[in-house]
Amino acid sequence: MSELYGCPPLYFSRVILPLTVEEYQVAQLYSVAEASKNETGGGEGIEVLKNEPFENYPLLGDEYSKGQYTYKIYHLKSKVPAFIRLLAPEGSLEMHEEAWNAYPYCRTIISNPSYMKRNFTVMIETLHLADMGTQENAHRLTGEKLNMREVVTIDIANDPVKPADYKADEDPTKFKSEKTGRGPLQGPQWWKKCDPVMTCYKLVTCEFKWFGLQTRIEKFIMDAERRLFTNFHRQVFCWMDQWHGMDMNDIRQLEDTTKDELDEQRKVGTVRGTKGE
Repeated sequence: MSELYGCPPLYFSRVILPLTVEEYQVAQLYSVAEASKNETGGGEGIEVLKNEPFENYPLLGDEYSKGQYTYKIYHLKSKVPAFIRLLAPEGSLEMHEEAWNAYPYCRTIISNPSYMKRNFTVMIETLHLADMGTQENAHRLTGEKLNMREVVTIDIANDPVKPADYKADEDPTKFKSEKTGRGPLQGPQWWKKCDPVMTCYKLVTCEFKWFGLQTRIEKFIMDAERRLFTNFHRQVFCWMDQWHGMDMNDIRQLEDTTKDELDEQRKVGTVRGTKGE
């Protein structure tokens, strides 16, 4: 991917969670399905075009090569900042997402092929490991990329969230799982008191080629990704009693029914979920 991305901004985050790596595979997919429904309605939201197994697609130095491939279109419009809506022509606010989930490694590429074409790409690579965020270079970066990355640890209990995003039933400092007894997550470095514990190591590579707006848009994208990672993983933890005990067969059935629900929700009702500012 280096010839496509060159040396654009890099954002590296560690999201620490009181889960096992095996639990997170189910938790993440369940939460993606539920969050997708929460963000879809009134002509906007998520459209799932493909959800199928893949093989022989080398990832992370050929260490991973098979898993589940998804292709989605995000119909955004009200979910991007007002200054982008003013600049973008009608119909251009559709983002395409391709994801190769070769768990515990995942790669996601977001693009805008109908308008920005190769001038806009966001790649998110995630490696899930059973530790407390102690890996210094989980994605094996070298040279300039290793030196230029911005490293952030996301604390789902203590990091601030926007007032519009806050929900009391999705607050890890208040939630206690009835099924597992985990939580609430309280105090600084709460993960040192947790068992089990794991970390999602996320590397975001962003490129936006639009003269005069590049720096502003790239900063917006990085801020939006941090907001997304924080809110989503608060939900993953606080929805534990909903997904705990499910297996991958349950998840595939859920994904099938969710696709049908999303198709119907986009046609009716009002816009739902996160709004652009």
